[in-house]
Amino acid sequence: MNFKGLIIGLVTFIIIGVFHPLVIKAEYYFGKKSWVGFLVSGILFSVLSLYTEDLVSISFGVLGFSCFWSIMEVFEQVERVKQGRYPKNPKRKYD
Repeated sequence: MNFKGLIIGLVTFIIIGVFHPLVIKAEYYFGKKSWVGFLVSGILFSVLSLYTEDLVSISFGVLGFSCFWSIMEVFEQVERVKQGRYPKNPKRKYD
């Protein structure tokens, strides 16, 4: 039996599950500018995926592109906060 597909599915599921609250916390504490951290991380993990093999390479690729997707999610999270669907950080000014 080949379990690689199941393992990658599980890794992807975990990464997506971790990134959802990560985006919320990043926006809460750092605001819109947190997108830069996701960009740098995405580039780093994408490059790492080129220099590793097999399941690790695939996992780094999924992680890198999840970081890229999170850039868009940060800006959408800003809008969700403005709509009142998520709490504002009282220590930060909002437009």
